[in-house]
Parts: sequence; structure tokens; C-alpha cells
Amino acid sequence: MILLALSLAAAAAPCKTLDTNLPRDLSGWTRAGHTLDTGHAVTLPDNNHVSETRITIRKEGIFGIAADQGAWIDVYPLGRGRAFDMASESKGPYCSTIEKIVRYRLKPGTYRVVVTRVKGPDVKLMLVHSGASNSRTGNHHEVLRRYRRHR
Repeated sequence: MILLALSLAAAAAPCKTLDTNLPRDLSGWTRAGHTLDTGHAVTLPDNNHVSETRITIRKEGIFGIAADQGAWIDVYPLGRGRAFDMASESKGPYCSTIEKIVRYRLKPGTYRVVVTRVKGPDVKLMLVHSGASNSRTGNHHEVLRRYRRHR
């Protein structure tokens, strides 16, 4: 019983520093860049609660877009078309300023990223490569099952 209480107290301890122990694929979160890509984050200005940018995908796979707030993130084909269905959504790592990560299965090409319900003067985003779409994590149901199990 005492061990349980100690583990709960340790788990609820507030963070002393943020963004210092990020996983490898999110390590670029603290580096500023000019475009939405892996390896660095980009800050986009709010335009009436909406921000928009483009991403270019070179290799097919599951890609996440990390955000510093709970804004809605949609990925569209260039030109006309509906937003893609997301593969999964998860919270950012503990003790980080990443609030959420939305993942999509994407093929090589250029896409529009539209962020709505932006709160504040800007939104910080980073592209995260989550693996090949034909890997075990590429299975839509497997990704969602893992997400639900770890919530």
C-alpha cells in the first residue's frame, strides 16, 4: 500500500523543466525552423483562429503533426479535396509543451495543413515521422488500439 502511494505521488509530481526529456523523434521540438518538417518546429501566425502551411512527404508512411495547443489539425491534398482521415491522435509527452500529436497515413507528395481553433497569436507545429505505413504500426486498427490502451 505504501509503495502504491509513493508511486502515485511520484507520478503526480509537477515538472521542474519542460521539453528536456523528449523522445528522439520529437527532439527537434525546441529548434526553430521556417517550414513544417521533421527535425525542427515552426511557429505559424494566427489568422482569425486559422493557420495554414504545406508539407512535402518524400517517403510513404505514418506522419504526425505535433502542436502546442488543442487546435484542430487537418491535412488536405493540394487543390481541391476533402481532409484525410487521421490514423490516430495522442497527447504530447509528459513534461513537454506538446499538447497533442495527430497522425496521418501519407504518400509522397505535397499537402496543405490547416490548423483551426487556434488560441493565441500563433501555433507551434512539428512534423514527426512515425514509420512506414506497411509496418505493424501502419495498421489503422493497431494504431488506435495502442492509443486507447495507453491513455
